[in-house]
Amino acid sequence: MKYQLLPPLSTEDYAALEASIVEHGVLVPIEYDDAGNILDGHHRVQICESLGLVDWPRLVRKGLSDPEKRTIARELNVSRRHLTSAQKRDLIEGQLRDTPSISSRAIAAMLGVDDKTVATVRRRLESTAEIPQLEEVEGRDGKSRPARKPIKTAFLPDAGNRRELMKVAKDLRAQDQQAKHSVRLAHMAMIAEKGAATAPGKLDRAYPVYYADPPWKFGVRSEVTGREKSAENHYPTMTTDDIVALLTDLIGGDIPAVFFCWATNPMLPDALRVMEACGFTYVHHWIWDKEVAGSGYWGRDRHELLLIGRRGDIAAPLPGSQPETVHRERKGKHSAKPDFFAETIERLYPDIPRLELFCRTPRPGWDAWGFEVAE
Repeated sequence: MKYQLLPPLSTEDYAALEASIVEHGVLVPIEYDDAGNILDGHHRVQICESLGLVDWPRLVRKGLSDPEKRTIARELNVSRRHLTSAQKRDLIEGQLRDTPSISSRAIAAMLGVDDKTVATVRRRLESTAEIPQLEEVEGRDGKSRPARKPIKTAFLPDAGNRRELMKVAKDLRAQDQQAKHSVRLAHMAMIAEKGAATAPGKLDRAYPVYYADPPWKFGVRSEVTGREKSAENHYPTMTTDDIVALLTDLIGGDIPAVFFCWATNPMLPDALRVMEACGFTYVHHWIWDKEVAGSGYWGRDRHELLLIGRRGDIAAPLPGSQPETVHRERKGKHSAKPDFFAETIERLYPDIPRLELFCRTPRPGWDAWGFEVAE
C-alpha cells in the first residue's frame, strides 16, 4: 500500500465498485511500477482477491522516480474521487512536498483543483519551512518562470506637491508621445516607400470574381497620439479618392463580375462608393464577428463587413449553398482576415478565375495583385 495516497473508498463506493467488477470484470487496468508496487488500483486488487480472482489487466510503468510514482498515483486517482476540502488540501500538500519546483497552476491542472487553493497551501508550507521558497518554478510547458510577480508601488505625494507632480507627469507623457510619434512617422514612411517600389502594374485581363481588403486611411482625432494602432504601421494606406481612382482603372467597366469588398463600420460609405465607381451594385454583405471588441467613437467595434457587389449577369450562389451571414472567429494579426471567407468564395465559385486585390499573402487557386505579393 506504499502508493495508496488517497483515503479509502466509502462503504457505498466500495460496494458499487465490487458490484461492477462482479458484473463486468476489471475495466481499468491495475498500474504497477517495475518493482511490483501498485500505483493505481488498490481497491480493485483487494476486491479481486476477496472474490478469488488471480488475474486482471495490468500496466507497468518503468523508470519512474519515487516522487514521479506518487504524482502518477495522485493524478490517476483524483479524477475518479469525490474528495472533501480537507482531503484535497492533504493531496495538494503531498504533491507540493514531492514537487515544490512545479508551478501552482501546473499542479492545479494535474490534480484538477483550483490554482488559488494550491497557491494558498504553498504559502503555508513555505512559511513553516516544509518546502523551500523558490525564485523560479516550472510551468506546464516545462519552461521556468519567476515564482512571484513583482509588486509595483507608488507613493502618493502630500497635497502641497500634487500640482507639481501632475505637471511633471504631463511633461513626461508629452515627451513620450512625441518620441513614439517620430518613430511611427519614420516607420510609416519606410513602409510606404517599400510598397511603392514593389507595386505591380495593371491587369492584363478581366476576372469574374474579385476579392479586396482596401488599405483604407482612417481619420483620427490627433496625428500625434491617434495613429499608434493605425494601419500605416503595417502597410501603405490610401485615401478613398486614390482607391477609387486605382480600382476603377484596374477592375472598372461593364464586364459581368462579382466583387467582395471588406469595410469597417466608419468606412462603409467609402466602400460603397468604391463599388459604385467600379460599376458594381451592392446586393448583400457578410459579417465577421471578431469575438473581441476594439475601439470606436460611437461604439466599440467587434465586427467587419464583407460587402458583395454585382455587375451584369453574374450567377448568384445556388439555393442551399449560401453561407450564414455571420462568421465568428477570433481576430489574429493586424488586418488579417479569416481564411473562411476566401474559402467560401472558392466553394461558391469553383473552377473560375479569381483575383485577390491588395493581397499580402498569395492563396493557392487565386491570382494576386498587391504591394506585398512579390514578397
